[in-house]
Amino acid sequence: MNCIIIDDEPLAREAMEMLVEENKELCLLGMFNNAASAARFMEEHSVDLIFLDIQMPGITGIEFAHTVSKRTLIIFTTAYTEYALDSYEVDAIDYLVKPIEAERFQKAVLKALSYHSLLMKEEKEALETKYFFVKSERKYFKVNYADILFIEGLKDYVILQLPEQRIITRMNMKGISELLPQDMFLRVNKSYIVNTRHIDSFDNNDIYIGNYEIAIGNS
Repeated sequence: MNCIIIDDEPLAREAMEMLVEENKELCLLGMFNNAASAARFMEEHSVDLIFLDIQMPGITGIEFAHTVSKRTLIIFTTAYTEYALDSYEVDAIDYLVKPIEAERFQKAVLKALSYHSLLMKEEKEALETKYFFVKSERKYFKVNYADILFIEGLKDYVILQLPEQRIITRMNMKGISELLPQDMFLRVNKSYIVNTRHIDSFDNNDIYIGNYEIAIGNS
């Protein structure tokens, strides 16, 4: 399971790195001293698990957790027990209080591995059944892949454009792209993913889907 560490304290990052490297089920992709740099990394890399400090300058761990897709699991690490309740609000897998003991760390990782396995099973079943669920306005909406015209990214949110409906959900482009069948969807620029089966026409600069015009990125 691919993981990263986010903590503004160098000694805390080193201690967590040692714990991670002792676990054969984990693959450490990187360590970051702030949430902003980790977010940029996650736009280009698939991360299954984050060991996330809560109190950091700038974007706090709780604030950052709200922007992470459901597919990426979070284990909070902190020296303060009073943040435990906040961790449950973002569906964190576990809450580790520093200094973290190896046995307690292993227990949290086992929980993450078990939940990750369930997520992978759900995603596989969803692909086979041609739909998935997204959370929007405190409800879960069933979305058929075939009904999606295109997806637009807006910072920490994505907009799913359907023929008669727009669904806005808290997720980044990297997270939503991992839920989509790769043979049906194509990312055409930094902010748009299109359903290739709904493309009516295109030229060197734009793709046309119904009345929508979507620019093709240079890359």
